[in-house]
Order: sequence, then structure tokens, then C-alpha cells
Amino acid sequence: MRQINWDSPASILEKIIAYEAVHEIKTWDDLRLRLQPRDRRCFAFFHPSMPDDPLIFVEIALTSGIPNSIQSVLSETREAIEAEEADTAVFYSISNCQAGLAGVSFGDSLIKQVARDLSIELPSIRTFVTLSPLPRFSHWAHENGIEVDTENSQYTEQLAANYLLEAKAPDGFPLDPVARFHLGNGAIVHAIHHGADPSEVGVAHSLGVMVNYLYDLPRIAQNSIRYSKHREVAASSSVKRLTKHGVAAQ
Repeated sequence: MRQINWDSPASILEKIIAYEAVHEIKTWDDLRLRLQPRDRRCFAFFHPSMPDDPLIFVEIALTSGIPNSIQSVLSETREAIEAEEADTAVFYSISNCQAGLAGVSFGDSLIKQVARDLSIELPSIRTFVTLSPLPRFSHWAHENGIEVDTENSQYTEQLAANYLLEAKAPDGFPLDPVARFHLGNGAIVHAIHHGADPSEVGVAHSLGVMVNYLYDLPRIAQNSIRYSKHREVAASSSVKRLTKHGVAAQ
């Protein structure tokens, strides 16, 4: 694992721009805003045979509190904080880089190693969360004939909770691929946010909703075992309450 920053070789920075798969990096200024500020981090796995070509990388925002929108994380006008002032590390984008390694997941190891290293470097950081899309949410609602009024925040969040906790693939695991990844790593569904990603892609795929998956380091192993053995979806009490309302998943 290596840290990527604004002083990294241009050949690597160009690949970060090219491989970013979650939130498009349109310009070098966009990249600088993700790498240069003191409250931003980026880490990647490399293989010795490809020292300048990452296998996978994760972008991290160091924040005070858990963010509820990607706009607040990526805003060009936000004020950076000192890393030592942060209490939360937000994994807001993780991108696989090598098509030939499709199906080989390094993401779980990367997230866990970054969390361990950051907790040592910055003891003030006690919370590790993602800010993640729901890439099949819109498709699922359409398939089930559900008319979604995205202006209705309460209903949309209730529907998203049902989707995450109740909608299952044939193997019994959650239908949503991002949920499968993080829950398999031992995270829990912590919070759901309406209007968190109003971009064209965010609305088309996720109906503008984003999710915080919480990595509670002492409970990761236990959560992962319960998920893999019993298909148990770990969720906060607030998310579980949402599933008692809205349209039931099918």
C-alpha cells in the first residue's frame, strides 16, 4: 500500500484520473482538490511488477462528523480543516483499476489497512464510514413498478432502507452490489441520506440517495461472519426503523 498525493509522479496521477469510477475527476484542478488539502488522503495497492499502475485506490475525506452528501465532501468552496481536528474518516470513492483482475477483491484489505493506519497516525479519528451510492436502487424500483417521488425525502429514505435490508438476490444476499461489498467486509448500514448525490448519474442510478456504511473496527469480524453464514444484514436502529414504513421490498 502506498499513499498517493499531489507530489506523486504524473504518470500515477494520470491513472487516478482515468480509473476513478465513482465520482468523475474532470480536470487536474479536480484532482488537486482531492489530493492536496491537509484533510484529504488517497491510498492505493500496487504490485511489484507494475510499480506505476495501481490495482485499486480509495479516496478519503477527514471530517468533523459524518457527512450526509457528496457535495459537502467535494465542494470547491469548502474550508479544509487540520487533519488532527478530524474525528471521522470518510471513504467516499473506491475504484478497481485493472480489468484483468475483475472478480478479485482487494478492496476489503485496502479499507481495513487504511483504517488501522489512520487510527495510529491520527488518534482523534474514531469513526470510519463510507459515503456510498446505491447503484441498482432506481432499477429495482422500476422493476417492481414503484413510482418514486424523489422530492419526498422521508418516503425515499424509507424505500431505500427496504431496498438495502429486504431486497435479495437469488443467493440470499442483498441485491445491491455496493451493499454486498461493504457488508461482506463487516460494515453496517449506518445512515441513509436523501438528495445526497443530485448529479445526473446519482439520480439515474441511486435516485440521489447515498448511504453511510460504518466500519466499527472491533465488530468487523463478528459482523462479517454473521453476514456470510446467516445472510444477516447489520444495520443501525435508525435504519431498521425506516424499514417499518414505506413500500416493502419484493
